Amino acid sequence: MNTLPSPRQLLDDIALCLVFFTRLPLPIFDFRGRTLAEAIWAAPVVGLAVGLIGAIVFATAERFGVAMAPAAALALAATMLVTGCLHEDGLSDVADGFGGGKNRGRKLEIMRDSRIGAYGAAALGLSLLLRWSVISQFTEPTQALFGLVAAHAASRGLLGAFMHLLPSARIDGLSADAGTVSKRTAIAGAAIGAVSLLLLGPGGAVCAAILIGLVFVGFRALCLNQIDGQTGDTIGALQQLAEITVLLVASVALS
Repeated sequence: MNTLPSPRQLLDDIALCLVFFTRLPLPIFDFRGRTLAEAIWAAPVVGLAVGLIGAIVFATAERFGVAMAPAAALALAATMLVTGCLHEDGLSDVADGFGGGKNRGRKLEIMRDSRIGAYGAAALGLSLLLRWSVISQFTEPTQALFGLVAAHAASRGLLGAFMHLLPSARIDGLSADAGTVSKRTAIAGAAIGAVSLLLLGPGGAVCAAILIGLVFVGFRALCLNQIDGQTGDTIGALQQLAEITVLLVASVALS
């Protein structure tokens, strides 16, 4: 029989995800053997923190009279600084690997290369442009808060399910080392992420949920076709695609 986690375990899982997914100056924790796969349900909580930081930067810039466009750029920069561009790196690696590799082995080899190619640069540039263009359309801090929190939390809510439904494409690497994500953990993360979409209003929440679901299904099929599974890079790419999708919905739902 599955037992409910203790409050201490819940806090440990949140702390583990914060340590893994952000560069926040956190104290040293004793996770008592907990793995990332067990704690991945808390990834949307990390998204909430990242989105909140971006919204605070946006509101602060707006308060001091900074125009919306540079305020949006500062907010986007803050979220990237907090996460160390972890997911952006994954997106560019996947674009290079899937776009430039001729077979599975070569694709995985390119994805592990730290150099960025034309496909990766184009994907990263489009990601930055799309996210900035949406954030710059927010006319008040509340819109930025709701949009950023929903996008960052919901996009990270998909990570556990992605790891659960796809095998690791490598025998080593971040994803393989993280362990196996259980169905219960995957559902918990997805549910927390879905709740954050309510910030977009009922209609926006339903629309965003459907669209990121389609993104999830389509990208899962692409990964199986290209590399027979998932890696840490594909997990990062999925987060970026879902974040962009939710932000696009927010640009309509919150206007």
